Amino acid sequence: MRISLFAVGRLKTGPEKDLASRYLDRFAKAGPAIGLELAKLVEVQESRASNSDTRKREEAGMLEKALPDGAVLLLLDERGKTFDSEGFANLIGRYRDDGKRDLMLAIGGADGLDPDLRSKADVVLNLGAMTWPHQLVRILIAEQLYRAVTILSGHPYHRV
Repeated sequence: MRISLFAVGRLKTGPEKDLASRYLDRFAKAGPAIGLELAKLVEVQESRASNSDTRKREEAGMLEKALPDGAVLLLLDERGKTFDSEGFANLIGRYRDDGKRDLMLAIGGADGLDPDLRSKADVVLNLGAMTWPHQLVRILIAEQLYRAVTILSGHPYHRV
């Protein structure tokens, strides 16, 4: 299954980008052995519209253009469901085992997600009750993708 990461906002060169890239590279190297591949990272510029509803709608439109036909859509949102690492890995494994070809994880903009986009998502998940800067969210989700591969493959990286 091809996994893509969509993010509103671009990471600038620096330690955050380096760390996110390191985990995505690990995922890209380890994933194919268990049927998971890193398809693409899509970064789009934040909307410059004058109000938040329009910004969310425009950013949702950019996501929908990048979304492959029939893809599973996982949105990150503070009102989403919380998974532990094993639950997240099992979710990805189930979609893979069900024959889904594409999955896209999406990080919205600073204003959040368009309600219509939320209603189209297969899963809305959060990374806990705290609010995280987008740069750290990118690192966290990249690490969790790599961790999911290690869990699904039985690698000892994930210890409980």
